[in-house]
Amino acid sequence: MAAAAEEQRKRVLVVGGSGYLGQHLLAALASAAHRLVLDVAFTHHSQAPPLPLLQALPSARAFRADLRSGEGFDAISPSFGQPHVVVNCAAISVPRACEADPTAAMATNVPSSLVDWLLSFGNDDSLLIHLSTDQVYEGVKSFYKEEDETVPVNMYGKSKVAAEKFIVQKCSNYAILRSSIIYGPQTISPVPKSLPIQWMDSVLSQGQQVEFFNDEFRCPVYVKDVVAVILSLAKSWLSDGKKVQVLLNVGGPDRVSRLQMAESVADVRGYNHSIIKSVPASSVNRGVASPSDISMDITKLTQLLNIKPISFQDGVRATLDAEANS
Repeated sequence: MAAAAEEQRKRVLVVGGSGYLGQHLLAALASAAHRLVLDVAFTHHSQAPPLPLLQALPSARAFRADLRSGEGFDAISPSFGQPHVVVNCAAISVPRACEADPTAAMATNVPSSLVDWLLSFGNDDSLLIHLSTDQVYEGVKSFYKEEDETVPVNMYGKSKVAAEKFIVQKCSNYAILRSSIIYGPQTISPVPKSLPIQWMDSVLSQGQQVEFFNDEFRCPVYVKDVVAVILSLAKSWLSDGKKVQVLLNVGGPDRVSRLQMAESVADVRGYNHSIIKSVPASSVNRGVASPSDISMDITKLTQLLNIKPISFQDGVRATLDAEANS
C-alpha cells in the first residue's frame, strides 16, 4: 500500500531554486504540494542553500548542483528519483556579465549537463520547462510573435537562442518560456540583485531628479503570473502526460519604456513626475548592446493556457503593497 502511494507522488525539481523566480515558484509549489501530491526539490549553486528558504519550506529538498559542469545532478537521482517536471530557472541573466565572459554564458545558459542527466534515465517521463528571454529578438519592431526570427544583439540573447535550439533538438517534452523583465515582491530569502520596481521606488523616494530611458520597450511581467504559467504547464503534464513541445512569449499586457515604468511607480506612490527625466538609451554606455523594442505578443499564451497577466500598473501596486506589508 505504501509503495503504491509512493508511486502516485509526483516529483518536481526547480533548478536555480534559490534565485528570484525560483524562490517564488518553490513557495507556490509548497502550498500546492499537498493538493497535487508533490515532492519538491531544488538545486542551488552556492555552497549552502539560503537558511530562510529552508526554514520557510521545510519539505523542499535542497541539492547543490553546477549547471556548467553537471556536478551534483547524479547525486539527486538516488534519493529523489527521476523528476516528472524540471523547471530550469538557472542562468547568467545580466547581459553585461554575459558580454564579459561569453564562455561562461554559453556553458551556464545552454543547459547541456541538465539535459544529459534527464536523457540518462532513458525514457520520456520528464517535462523540461526552460526559462528563456525576450532578448532573443532583435528589437526593431513592436510585439514580436513566437515564430519571428531570433536575431539577438548581445551575448545573453545568443546564449539563450543556443539553449532553445539545444532543447528542441534533444528533448522529447519541453516548454520554452521567453520571459520579459520579471518584477514583483522580494523573495523569502532576499536576492542580492536589484529588483526593478523596488529600485525605482527607492531612487524616486529621495526626491532627486533621476534619468530613465524613453526609447527601450519591454513587456514586464509580474512574477506570480510567470509562476501561474509554470504551474499550469506542470499540472497538465502531470495529469495527462501528453507530449508537450511548446514555445511561449511570457510578458505582461503592456508595452512600456523604463520612463513609463518609473511614471507608474510615481503614480502609485504619489511622487512628483518632475523628478523623472526622460533620456534616450544612447545617452549611457552600458558596455553591452541592448535591443530597443522587444515587446511581445502574448496571444498564444492567453489562448493556450487561459492566463491573462495583470497590467503593469496593477503589478506595481501589488509589488509595493507586498513590500509595505512584509
